[in-house]
Amino acid sequence: MTEITSGATGATKTKRVAVVTGASSGIGEATARRLADLGFDVVVGARRAERLRALAEEIGGRWSPLDVTDAASVDRFCADIGACSVLVNNAGGAFGLDRIEAADEEEWRAMYDVNVLGTLRMTKRLLPLLEASGDGHVVTVGSIAGYEPYTGGAGYNAAKFAERAFSRVLRMELLGHPVRVSEIDPGMVETEFSRVRFHGDEQRAKALYRGMTPLSAQDVADCIAFVVTRPAHVNIDTLVVLARDQCGATTVHRRATEGS
Repeated sequence: MTEITSGATGATKTKRVAVVTGASSGIGEATARRLADLGFDVVVGARRAERLRALAEEIGGRWSPLDVTDAASVDRFCADIGACSVLVNNAGGAFGLDRIEAADEEEWRAMYDVNVLGTLRMTKRLLPLLEASGDGHVVTVGSIAGYEPYTGGAGYNAAKFAERAFSRVLRMELLGHPVRVSEIDPGMVETEFSRVRFHGDEQRAKALYRGMTPLSAQDVADCIAFVVTRPAHVNIDTLVVLARDQCGATTVHRRATEGS
């Protein structure tokens, strides 16, 4: 077991503790940085330990390897946290863009495991700490894909629709408890997401954003920071954030580009 390690000495015990999953890159990394800037004691988890260590050292946070698809990994990670006020369920991803007749069942299973069951594992494990904090907050990063199905997206759509249902039920079940539940649903964000989806095909990933200006990871992190810094009686249930050039899952304005 790798114990959660501080990236800096003298961590302040009175700070609100924020846990961010999938924090080794993209939205998770940007969120960790933003919350640290706001004074949170940030605990970051992801599978890429070297990236986590560097991030924790830079922001003065704590880190430990975390694979949300592995229940034992989740248990090890959560056992060392001690206290938690905010959980940002950011770990997730899409794999492939095949039509249903060519669907890869393993990719579907992987998407459900990381997006839905991963969110369940982390939330279930940290709920006692969140409630004990007196002002807990569960924030789940969903997607516009959880609202609008699109050709080739059935597996990811199914996972993100399920994640939305999870958040709605959690909100209902925690009504009257000192825990807020929020969902942030971004559209196109230029991170490593598309490169992973297309199995490392850099050109295909870049083509997705050609002729338009997508959101950045920092844009989404700013939204998360806004949500978790509202007064305790304010719950932002759902926040859908899209680039100006996008008004639906597949409705995108693209400007002419050189060579097009």
